[in-house]
Amino acid sequence: MTPTPAHEVSGAINALIHGRHQQPHDLLGQHLEADGLRVRAMRPMAATVRVRFADGEELTLEHEAEGVWTAVRPGVTETMDYRLLVDWGDGYEHVQDDPYRFAPTLGEIDLHLVGEGRHEQLWTVLGARVHEYPGPLGTVRGTSFAVWAPRAKAVRVVGDFNGWDGHVHPMRLIGSSGVWELFIPDVGEGAVYKYEIRGADDIVRTKADPMARRTEVPPRTGSVVDEARHEWGDSDWMTARAQSNPHSGPMSTYEVHLGSWRQGLSYRELAEHLVNYVTDLGFTHVEFLPVMEHPYGPSWGYQVTGYYAPTSRFGTPDEFKYLVDALHRAGIGVILDWVPGHFPRDEWALARFDGLPLYEHPDPRRGDQPDWGTHIFDFGRLEVRNFLVANALYWLEEFHVDGLRVDAVASMLYLDYSRKDGEWLPNVHGGREHLEAIGLLQETNATAYKRVPGIVTIAEESTSWPGVTKATSEGGLGFGLKWNMGWMNDSLRYLGENPYNRQHHHGLLTFALMYAFSENYLLPISHDEVVHGKGSLVNKAPGNRTDQLATVRAFLAYMWAHPGKQLLFMGCEFAQPSEWADGKSLDWWLLDQPAHYRVHNLVKELNRVYREHPALWALDSQPAGFEWLDADDNTGNTYSFVRFSEPSRQGGDVVACVVNFGGDPKEWLRVGVPFGGRWRVVLDTSGYDQHGTPSQADLVLDAVEEGWNNQPFHVVVRLAGLTAIYLAPVVDGEVPQAEDAHLDAGPVDTAPPKSDSPVDEQPVAEPPAVNPAVARPSTTPTEEDDR
Repeated sequence: MTPTPAHEVSGAINALIHGRHQQPHDLLGQHLEADGLRVRAMRPMAATVRVRFADGEELTLEHEAEGVWTAVRPGVTETMDYRLLVDWGDGYEHVQDDPYRFAPTLGEIDLHLVGEGRHEQLWTVLGARVHEYPGPLGTVRGTSFAVWAPRAKAVRVVGDFNGWDGHVHPMRLIGSSGVWELFIPDVGEGAVYKYEIRGADDIVRTKADPMARRTEVPPRTGSVVDEARHEWGDSDWMTARAQSNPHSGPMSTYEVHLGSWRQGLSYRELAEHLVNYVTDLGFTHVEFLPVMEHPYGPSWGYQVTGYYAPTSRFGTPDEFKYLVDALHRAGIGVILDWVPGHFPRDEWALARFDGLPLYEHPDPRRGDQPDWGTHIFDFGRLEVRNFLVANALYWLEEFHVDGLRVDAVASMLYLDYSRKDGEWLPNVHGGREHLEAIGLLQETNATAYKRVPGIVTIAEESTSWPGVTKATSEGGLGFGLKWNMGWMNDSLRYLGENPYNRQHHHGLLTFALMYAFSENYLLPISHDEVVHGKGSLVNKAPGNRTDQLATVRAFLAYMWAHPGKQLLFMGCEFAQPSEWADGKSLDWWLLDQPAHYRVHNLVKELNRVYREHPALWALDSQPAGFEWLDADDNTGNTYSFVRFSEPSRQGGDVVACVVNFGGDPKEWLRVGVPFGGRWRVVLDTSGYDQHGTPSQADLVLDAVEEGWNNQPFHVVVRLAGLTAIYLAPVVDGEVPQAEDAHLDAGPVDTAPPKSDSPVDEQPVAEPPAVNPAVARPSTTPTEEDDR
């Protein structure tokens, strides 16, 4: 080979030193020439540099220019392993490997898939990945860095391993892929790094890695090299998940903000305390507000800067896996909030990543989100779309997550979302539908369901967009479930009415059944409904505290029996009166108050009954699973309906639900039932009243063969004010605990165990015990713990 002319070498060295060289491997490393093997290394500030080859030969390098050293070993006709011996002026020769002797760590197929936007496991080729390479001089261990920045003029790796000096580690651009790559030996787990990017505008910016799997703890913004070491113990769960259908299974979800459930807990500590608490309450799933890294805590995670990194506030990625693993081993599914709709403008993150809009759409009418002051992804760009689709798969596959709830879907579907005329750009057909975002959602859902059987995707979609949960093959968006925002708004509006006035708003609760089976719905009482001045769930109800708590109990029973899965935000399970605040723990001391502990115990009982009765979940999205008994008792403020587990309604499980949202009791109320024989009261929320209201729980009633509510039989029950009851047929062979239809059964004992320290100056009277008390979970924080 002909050696490179000196003037060209000088120009290349000048470009390299000033951060303008796109192919540093063409200059540095080892290259065969006509005279032999040339080795060139960049070691600014070195006193001497020598090279030791795999065959034992050593060669002194001469300083060429600007900290670049070189020499030729004559007569050598092939490349070989070598190490550099560098004296930094301290009198010692430091043995170092050379990053520029390694071939690219991305293969041609990977680069092809990246370029086409079809690499479904993008995280396996981009970002920082620890590698080992065997060689004659021993195994080399280091980290491969790869980043997509197609319009950058040059990219360099900076970090705590090179003094944050970009001169040391310039990256190479691989072909036309837009991917820059460099393997750096001896850099391993825990190293902090960023990319120094000379953008298309010739401005140098230091950027966090978009594919970083770990970050520094905010407010620091560095990316961190991570190596997965967690050994999963949830094989039974994963096997069962792959064979299950969550859309027709039970789903009772506890929504959690990790930072304020109980402040100060790490992922590993949550794996004990949260898991024990949720297990005791009987929820089937937890849903976490976004755990992806975000710089501003009060954004609750909805302004993501690290899409591939669990927030380091609570621990490492392996420790987050430990939490998911613990939940699975306890039989609890995990759903994550996912935010593909927008991202923040922080200059060190995704915004203008290579000097121009890259992840965001370049036209502000498409690329800016005015409501949140954020950018919108360029959903039509293949590589950006790949970034998001692969991100969804990353959480499902690498972290064994069971589902994704997609935030703010409506903001993605409509080009004119929250915009005035002239502030939005129509699609190619002149319409307001965001065709590229629709395509992204369809591709994400179709790919996720194909690759990860048994998972569920959930849309927070607040409009009447058709086919949100219809298959993509039929033109739908392909989600498994949709948040029923209409039910939520109507129900909470009804809840806020005085019981006497509810008769004038009766249709608020019945209207949801007009469309209940048009989609696969989930009923959300989420964090959004108990914050920012909206008031807590219990304070939405009118009246004194006793009436408010009774209303919440009746409402929760109504919600658990209504068609659709259910989600409840943390704190609502014990009727916390104060609004949720992300800066402090829940008011756990309330569990020392019997009235609030009874709500907690009711939720526990609701989940038990729910799990045991397929009628309450098997046909959530099918009309055959629901029938009104009486939808028109507006003057009585009551609602009654029956749920079925079998489409034929001739067998299987059956549960009847009767709710009295009025303040007056209904004595000797007739309730139609579809079958004769014995019916048991499996739930009575009045039994959770601290004032000793008699409970009918476990009361067995004989159905009378006389038609009522369009049913061939009926039973007679007592329905206290602000109360809900469930009835179910007595199964053959089941031993009744309470024979005959006596309506004077005592109250359920739902008192909490006495605390070592009082929380009230005035003691609350305990109701007389009839059934054994339900033990308070040992992990429940006390007031002292919260302090």
